[in-house]
Amino acid sequence: MSREEDEIFAARIAPPSQHVPGEPLDALSVDELTARIELLRAEIARLEAAREKKHASRAAAAAFFKP
Repeated sequence: MSREEDEIFAARIAPPSQHVPGEPLDALSVDELTARIELLRAEIARLEAAREKKHASRAAAAAFFKP
């Protein structure tokens, strides 16, 4: 493949900005599937961090208002 062809095909495959659960995956390449997995793993880590922060806030409030 020429450099020009590489640029055309690289532009066609944009990283996913979101993933819709249940959507068909048949048309996605291995690289696209890998990108979606990385996106979802990052989102899971973000959600877990937010959950831990809320747990800490709840525990601090419970300790403060403990009779």
